[in-house]
Amino acid sequence: MHTYYYVREDNISLYGFLTSEELRMFELLIQTSGIGAKTALVILATIQPHQFALAIITNDDARLTKIPGIGKKTAARMILELKDKMKIELDEQALEGGEQEKVDLGENIEEAIAALQVLGYNRKDIEKAFEKEDLTDLSVEDIIRRGLAILSRD
Repeated sequence: MHTYYYVREDNISLYGFLTSEELRMFELLIQTSGIGAKTALVILATIQPHQFALAIITNDDARLTKIPGIGKKTAARMILELKDKMKIELDEQALEGGEQEKVDLGENIEEAIAALQVLGYNRKDIEKAFEKEDLTDLSVEDIIRRGLAILSRD
């Protein structure tokens, strides 16, 4: 069980999550302007963390507006704010892992790898999973889906 101790001027709450991905998504959501704990919980109940990350990275505001209480403006704000935070998180992970040898894989594949790293997968594991796959004509979203399918089997 992963927990988050939520403290505001008039509210002290403890939230529990089954996975670390859900906890991380909750933390990211409540840092977004206009998103509070209740809205974050509605989002968590509606969409899986990997689907949410995919929607943010691919600018899929249509998917986000299907969530109750999320309109076009809120979806656009979440994409704008969280995409930057996910990029910063990726840069920090790269620094912690040391200098990693980068192979030029193409823009879509690199973006998909970045998305999978945000979800907690190691770059080397992702590259190993993709080495036997033909990903040249796939969209970023399709590459991420294939990567999730491969990596979840291991």
